[in-house]
Amino acid sequence: MLTGCHGRAVSACDTSHVSSLNRATAASHLERASGMLASATIERMQQRLSWFRGMNPQDRSWIGLVAQTFIAAFVAWFRDPGVGPVFTADVLGTAPRELTRKVTLHQTVEMIRIGIEVVEERVDDIVPAADVATVREAVLLYSREIAFGAAEVYARAAEMRGAWDARLEALIVDAVLRGETDEAVRSRVAALGWSETTQVLVVVGRTPVGDAEAGVELIRRDARHARLDVLTGVQGDRLIVILGGAKDPHKAASGFAAHFGPGPVVYSPVVPDLLAASGAARAAIAGYRAAPAWLDAPRPVAAEELLPERALSDDAHARRQLVTDVFAPLADTGPVLLETLAAFFENGGSVEATARMLFVHANTVRYRLRRITELTGYAPSNPRHAYTLRIALTLGRLHAHGEPESE
Repeated sequence: MLTGCHGRAVSACDTSHVSSLNRATAASHLERASGMLASATIERMQQRLSWFRGMNPQDRSWIGLVAQTFIAAFVAWFRDPGVGPVFTADVLGTAPRELTRKVTLHQTVEMIRIGIEVVEERVDDIVPAADVATVREAVLLYSREIAFGAAEVYARAAEMRGAWDARLEALIVDAVLRGETDEAVRSRVAALGWSETTQVLVVVGRTPVGDAEAGVELIRRDARHARLDVLTGVQGDRLIVILGGAKDPHKAASGFAAHFGPGPVVYSPVVPDLLAASGAARAAIAGYRAAPAWLDAPRPVAAEELLPERALSDDAHARRQLVTDVFAPLADTGPVLLETLAAFFENGGSVEATARMLFVHANTVRYRLRRITELTGYAPSNPRHAYTLRIALTLGRLHAHGEPESE
């Protein structure tokens, strides 16, 4: 091995000991061979890299240009080593942004490795024998710097992409909350990886205490494990989570409840898709606002279970739902069931007292109460259900007498 720098091997020395004249001569030889080196690099990539072979012709031609630029940048740096390699501008800067998103960091390192191999194998035939060791040393140094530069470029791109994704995600969640979901939202959410999932669910709770972003990352991690699409939005002390593909709303919400801050966690009914999620978000937020009125509310709790509290907190949608889904089915059967329900409440939930008041047998009252449960889904004998039925009965009477509803 050639020695220099006080007896050390040339390959262990800095290349600055080589005269400018020798560098210029070797650089000229390398420059004349740069086309051949780039072609050999592309040919070897075609042989070894399946991802390169799978590219369309236009992208492969761009990769070829990148390889040529890599070689040209090395020659320019070898001629003047005082200027360090600039990975962004000199190498990937020639490729369109779409291509840089297709080529991963691992694939970039593979490209660099093949380029180094080709130069090292052919340098004996390109430069004078006295310059071979110096060129090989320079190739190793240059490739190392390029590899570090590539890692930095991809890390910076990931940070920028993450920041852009977060802004886009916030805009989509805001559009859902405002009821402005349209086809534009569908295309934007596709850019975030949201698939065409059905069964969309909205969960609302308090923002996690401390590092809110760390809590959001936990939600994203658990959503990936559960194979659910997810969108998140932090709005002050309130965290909005939109889940796609949630077949069981209670199970899905329960899986994320621990990642919210203290207080109620409310989940909406399931809706068909993201374009219909505005109504679900409205119900979940209204339930979240009303949840403190139910001291023993489970966590998480369905917005549908909070209809009485929502109705009392001036939620017109909840009032209409109670009238439509609870009062109206009873009223459609005639006055008997409504009278029985009112008498049952007035008599403190006593079947016998209700029967005496209505001059009917107790079994008749029991039959009517079962019919009420079948028609509404609420059992008058259940304290919580009785509360909902009582609010629905009151609202239904007001509605029947033309009491206006505020929006």
